[in-house]
Amino acid sequence: MDRKIFTRTAAALAAIPLTLAVSSTFAQTANVTLYGIVDVGVQHVTGVKGGSITQVASGIMEGSRWGLRGTEDLGNGYKAMFVLESRFEGDTGALSNRPISGSQLPDRLTAGLPPAVQAALNSAVGSTVGVNLPGRLFDRQAFVGLVTPFGAILAGRQYTPAFEISNRYDAFANSSAASPGQLLSIPAGVDIRESNSLVYRIELQGFYGTGYYALGESATGTKNGRLVGINGGYQTGRFGVGVGYNERTNSAGLKSLNSLFGGANFDAGFANFFAMYGVVKEPNGSSAPELRAGLISGGVPAALVDSSILPRFLQDARVYHVGARVPLGVGLLTVGYSQVDDRRATNADTTSYGATYTYPLSKRTDLNLGVTQVNNNPNAQVVAGGNGFLGGVSAFGGKDSTSYQFSLRHKF
Repeated sequence: MDRKIFTRTAAALAAIPLTLAVSSTFAQTANVTLYGIVDVGVQHVTGVKGGSITQVASGIMEGSRWGLRGTEDLGNGYKAMFVLESRFEGDTGALSNRPISGSQLPDRLTAGLPPAVQAALNSAVGSTVGVNLPGRLFDRQAFVGLVTPFGAILAGRQYTPAFEISNRYDAFANSSAASPGQLLSIPAGVDIRESNSLVYRIELQGFYGTGYYALGESATGTKNGRLVGINGGYQTGRFGVGVGYNERTNSAGLKSLNSLFGGANFDAGFANFFAMYGVVKEPNGSSAPELRAGLISGGVPAALVDSSILPRFLQDARVYHVGARVPLGVGLLTVGYSQVDDRRATNADTTSYGATYTYPLSKRTDLNLGVTQVNNNPNAQVVAGGNGFLGGVSAFGGKDSTSYQFSLRHKF
């Protein structure tokens, strides 16, 4: 029976290897690979406050990054491995970024509140909107693992099961403003990565599966602040189907953000077709205990926080996506349509449709062009971003947004 370990996440990050011999003895059975991506371009976005903005952006198609990945053959089908992967902003050299709209929150989160309360809310929540604001050196991934004939056991900061499924069956693979994940940014509809995670992965004759447990590491209880998840599916060269689920508890141990994604793809030869469906629910705010304490200490009445503010951050939505990748000569055209159906009273429905074209200059370097239209209903304010950054919030509820993106991507 042919058994191989499912290491899709790590394998997908491998690029042209540069092997560093640590010593003559170690180099016989082990290697360390330096790899990375630099993706920088120009985008023009409409619908933001002030009308539109043109900027140089990093991570339009893929987040700019560098990383180290190592393996050591232990014999008898066993291997040790590690991945350390750091994001960076190719336009500034920074480790983090903020959306175009800065700390602006959607109107539905602040409407009708006293001005002082709106200011407190924007300070408490708006200031946290961005990517890697803590400035972690290895924010993208950091884990060590043991690969065995019966599966891989990994520990550290890793991608979550639901996100892996959403990425696999997104025609855009989370690249560009046209990805359906861009409609689930503020607040986040799926946890992408989690620290302190223990993961088991396996792949066997086309079937794959992942079990995931991220410890909350709270002295008040093992359930508080944890994230658990699972995914599984079947993939061949022409057809694939899979499903993944994440469930988080907040620091009070209450069930908060949970995300279920399923999808399929079929390669018809002339095009590879994708379809995805997702359910996002947040019955209790993931950061509700911390937000509540901060607002109350800032002078906001507890009754107002509990009755009018915290409920605005809960989520209940359905996600739909269809798309296709079409080879055009030496290039690749990707098209797709996405919709978020908001089941809350706010009914903040959003749709997007777009296309990207990738033209390879070499095996390592390509040019990318993308156009995306985001249509917001009267209570929605989505501005789409890119693979490595959030777009943000449009000028007001119902304001649509268009994104034009061009990037040069180099892999090493």
